[in-house]
Amino acid sequence: MMLIDCPHCGLRDETEFEYGSQAHVPYPQDPQALTNDEWAQWLYFRDNPMGLRAERWVHLTGCRKWFNAVRDTVSYEFKATYPVGTPRPNIPPHHGGIR
Repeated sequence: MMLIDCPHCGLRDETEFEYGSQAHVPYPQDPQALTNDEWAQWLYFRDNPMGLRAERWVHLTGCRKWFNAVRDTVSYEFKATYPVGTPRPNIPPHHGGIR
């Protein structure tokens, strides 16, 4: 069992959460001007780095609030969690977990 630190509720079991997608993906400035290929690129293509990645998560069976997390895609370790609307923390690779 893994614990995830919800920024609103504290540490909870991983089964209470659901992955949302890559975090900090800006909505297009002028969505009406996008071609079908550009919409497809925006909707379906996300970065898939090996290492640290900012992601969106929801505390589905708890407070039901969305939050962001920095997670290591190699070890699956959550390095930080933070409320939506706040900047991504600057976490160097191989840094211990923080909140």
